[in-house]
Formats: sequence, C-alpha cells, structure tokens
Amino acid sequence: MKTWASTKADPKGGIAPSTTRVSNLANHLTRNAARLGDQLALVWGEEQWTWAQMNARVNALAFGLQDRFGVTKGDRVLIQSQNCNQMFESMLACFRLGAVWVPANFRQTPEEVSWLAESSGASGMICGAEFPDHMAACDTPERRFTLVIGGEDGDESDFDTVVKTYMGNTVPNTAVDRDDPCWFFYTSGTTGRPKASVLTHGQMAFVLLNHLHDLMPGITAQARSLCLAPLSHGAGVHQLTQVVAGAATVLFPSGRFDPETAWKIVQDHQISNMFTVPTIVKMLVEHESVNRYDLSSLKHMIYAGAPMYRSDQKFALSVLGKVLVQYFGLGEVTGNITVLPPAEHFEEDDKMRIGSCGHPRTGIEISIQASDGSEMPTGQQGEICVIGPAVFAGYYNNPEANAKSFRNGWFRTGDLGYVDEQGYLFITGRESDMYISGGSNIYPREIEEKILVHDAVSEVAVLGVPDPVWGESGIAVCVLRTGADVTPEILYDWLKPQIAGYKMPRRFVVLEEMPKSAYGKITKKIIRETLEQRGLIDTAVRA
Repeated sequence: MKTWASTKADPKGGIAPSTTRVSNLANHLTRNAARLGDQLALVWGEEQWTWAQMNARVNALAFGLQDRFGVTKGDRVLIQSQNCNQMFESMLACFRLGAVWVPANFRQTPEEVSWLAESSGASGMICGAEFPDHMAACDTPERRFTLVIGGEDGDESDFDTVVKTYMGNTVPNTAVDRDDPCWFFYTSGTTGRPKASVLTHGQMAFVLLNHLHDLMPGITAQARSLCLAPLSHGAGVHQLTQVVAGAATVLFPSGRFDPETAWKIVQDHQISNMFTVPTIVKMLVEHESVNRYDLSSLKHMIYAGAPMYRSDQKFALSVLGKVLVQYFGLGEVTGNITVLPPAEHFEEDDKMRIGSCGHPRTGIEISIQASDGSEMPTGQQGEICVIGPAVFAGYYNNPEANAKSFRNGWFRTGDLGYVDEQGYLFITGRESDMYISGGSNIYPREIEEKILVHDAVSEVAVLGVPDPVWGESGIAVCVLRTGADVTPEILYDWLKPQIAGYKMPRRFVVLEEMPKSAYGKITKKIIRETLEQRGLIDTAVRA
C-alpha cells in the first residue's frame, strides 16, 4: 500500500503534495495540559482524568507506539473499540505521531473490519478484548502489531500495560502540513464498499473552529459535554471540539442506551452540550424520566445525520426549550455544510422554516446544481454541492470515486435539495433514495412527513421496490407508538386522500422496531436488507 507525506485530491482523482506547515491537532492537548492541567478533561464510568493526566497517558502511548512498534508519520492505525478513554487517547496519540487514526464502526462484522484494514493499509491495530474475531480477521503480514484494550495486565500487547511501561516519557508533536492526513473517516457504505475519506490536520483545524463558532458559541473550559454516539464518526469530531475548548467530556457508559441514564448524567455533571441524531433525541424527550431531572445546564442539544421530522422537532422543543441545534453535513465535509441554531427553532409553524436544515456554515458555499453542473434557480431542486475549507482531501487510493465526487472544484454530496431567497437549505432526499414509478420521480421525504402526522405512527421510512407494472413502487415501513393499534390497511386508507396518486405507497408494513445503523440513523439500505431477510417485501399489505 502507498504511504505519503501529504494528500490532496486533484481533479483527476490522484494525490498531490502540499507543503503548508500547520499546527498538529494534538497541540490542543499540549496546550490544555499546560494551561488547565489540574482541571477535568475526561470522565468514563467511575474514573476521571485531568488534562495533565490525559496528556501524560497520550505521551506514554505515543512513545510506546513509536519505540516498541515503530509507528511513524503516515502510518495508519486501525481502531476497533467501543467508546472508552483508551479509544479517545489513541486518537490523540496517533495525531501526535503524525500517524493516521482509522476508527471502525465497532458493530461491523470481522469481515467488514478486515476490509477496512486492507483498504487503509493499516500497519497496526488497537482492539477491544471483546473482539477476538475481528483481531483474527485482520491478522495479515502487513499488520505489525496489535494493542488490546482490556487485555491481560502485564502482557506486552495490553494497552494500559504499554501506557504504564512508558509513563513519564514525552513525545513532541510531529511537524505536519495542512494536507497531512490525520483521520480516515469511513463512509457508511450506503452503496458498495465503504470509502476512506481523508481528513487532514489543516482541514480539521478549520472544522473544529467552525464547530465552536457555529454550533456552540460561547463554550468555555467550564463546559461539560456528554458523548452518546460512537467516537468513530461525528461524535469523535464533536468531542475533539471539546478538547479545543478545554471542556470536559463525559463518555456514556457501555451497554444498551438508556435515556434515564443520560438525563441523570446531564444533571449530575451539569452537561452543557451533547451531539446525537434525531432518533436518539426522540427517544430522550419521549422517555418518562425526562421530567425527573434538572436539565437547566443544557444549552446545546446538537442533532445531525438526518433531518428531524417536524412532529418530533416540535415535541422536543416543547420538552427542552430552545436548545436544539441542527446541522447538515457528510463525513466528507466533516459535518460542515449548514446550521440551524436554537434561535431559529420554533414550535409555532408560522415562525419556523419547516423542513430547512439551516443556512450555510461560516466559510462554506452551497451550490444547487443540475446534472450538467449548471446552477439551478432559487427554489428549484438539484444536487447539493459545496466548497470550503471543511471539504476533505479526497478518498484514499480511489481515483474513480474522487473523479465522480468532484466537479469544477465542487464536492457533490449526492443529496438533493433547494435553497430559498435567504439562502436557507431544504433537503428533499438523497439521490440514491429516489425511485421512479410509472416514469415519475418519487422523493420519499415528502411522503414520510405526511405519514408521521398520523397520531399512531412513531417512525416511518418509504423506499422504492421492484414492481411488475410500474417499474418501482413505494413501500411504507412504519413503527407505531406504544399502545397504538392500527393496521396497514387503516394507514393506507387514511393517507390516500392526502397525497397525489402517483406518490402513494402501494404497500405498507408495520414493524415493532425500525432497523437502524450503529449510529442510530434510519438508513434505507439496512431497512431494505431487513425486509428482504424477513420476506416482507412481497408479503406487505398492498393496494
């Protein structure tokens, strides 16, 4: 596999060098240890660490990776772990060495993680002890070492043993250029294999400052952040933002997500911000425990990953008040496309820009483009394309994907939408979610919003499936609210008068629980696979 000094996607899909020196991202930890050394940095379960303690552990780990395993600048280190202090420390240690942090979705199969190891060219692996099959699947000649989180105390491959062995050693932050990679942010793979989005030290520096300015203005070192989602993706970026601000992070305990535990942490630790996805916000605010805890410290409840349905948005506002922050962004743009701040969230429909995910983030420009790259008029739908310092350096070792994803300097998101006269963005769906029925393009989002108006429906997803007459037709997958008792036939009859005939889903199915990704997102790929596995696509109620 290819190693490099720096990376940047060029229009032909290749890799070009850059020589613009920037600060290593791990310098934020160095700065905090010097300025805020005895202040709280991280909490996980009953344990906690100050900035000085965290810096000492990261130094020890980086020294051990360098001295014992020969990790140097440009090496990729694969991480297979649930959230824990060691996972967070591994990120900063890799950055300090100029190595590339390659976190996996811990819920992926051993075969899927083996693909990440191969495609990234990982030279080492840091893995939770509870994933022996993943370690075995990634055992290749290219992998020089494995560190085990929660391994046998005293064993030279145990993460904490290495930290203890090298405690007291220091490692300077490796010199890096703007386009030196720091993180391979793998896409969720909605179609085909996941791709490694190359995030760099300079690009991420902008992203982190943008998060502070646009999502959590006014955050200080006295703030506390609750980490609910896996650090491998958006939550990792969010928690790194806390490091920049000198604010402490509280990691949610391992195991099944429990809303009451989250609200108790908010009260006990005076949590001021958290990042999650709309489905988790919904679970939190609808749980009966929400009224038993003091939530007055919470200033920013940030949600992203998918649009929030209006009915869920209104209920969350009625429970939490004006603390919701929505942002839209992909891993390739590291979450930085739009923001809808608390002041622009309203319960009242006549005040709310219903369906909007906000205005362009600072330093980001949006273009709604036709298939030929021309600009669409205001209010007309097209592909959402962006430029700005938050855009990633390109996909690693994938010139075909780079050539497809960049056009005239614009990154093509694959999402469809339009902007209004004030520049606010409205997402109408993913291009890949659209289906064609009887020659007409159908965008599921509009249909889903209408179905959610029904009092009995808690969650819904509409997707296109093969149809012998129309080519494709819609199937509406619904989850009912607790205690609701309606049939697919009732839902069909209720919806039919409210929607144009060609948009009407021809089949309905009710599930006890909506299939979701490891990050709590409703994805059409997973739903389709679930329906196929259960034989429900052909047996769903049909008009």
